[in-house]
Amino acid sequence: MERVNSFLGKHLWVQVVLSLLVACAVALLLSPERSIASVPLYVLFSSVGGVGVMLAVRRREKRAAGGSVDSLVSLDRKLRRGEVPTAPQERQAMRDLVEQRLHRTRHKVAAQVFLAVLFCAVVVLTALTASLPQTLGMGLFAGVFVGWLVLYGNRQHRRLRAMHTELTAEAAQDRRR
Repeated sequence: MERVNSFLGKHLWVQVVLSLLVACAVALLLSPERSIASVPLYVLFSSVGGVGVMLAVRRREKRAAGGSVDSLVSLDRKLRRGEVPTAPQERQAMRDLVEQRLHRTRHKVAAQVFLAVLFCAVVVLTALTASLPQTLGMGLFAGVFVGWLVLYGNRQHRRLRAMHTELTAEAAQDRRR
């Protein structure tokens, strides 16, 4: 898993392609009447904004990590493991990265509730307009997706808070010396 995370962290284009493939599968599930050739175009055009946001976030994180993809991947690996950097420059880069990510997650609970309500509405609308297999498929997808989002998001937030606490405590100790 460590190699996969490193590879995906270094090659953002792979993340984009995988996301587009998943979006194509979901679009085909939701709209089986669409032609297979039209789905990738539909997904591509509707995903342009999301890809733009992802590139902007990546650029900011790269800048905070010292300007290189390798340093960002290294800091991300340390964050997942809970390792506090020892070098002062790396510690400052980790502090900046954690601050950015915590700032971006400040509305996490509201976003999770909104997504859960949105997916429930989509399942209800699917039940009203589609067949039973499509409704069950959408319900299963919604449950798994929202559950994964909540569990993974909470786990990542706990890691960020723990690293922030550790870096803040060490910074306070350094100031006292």
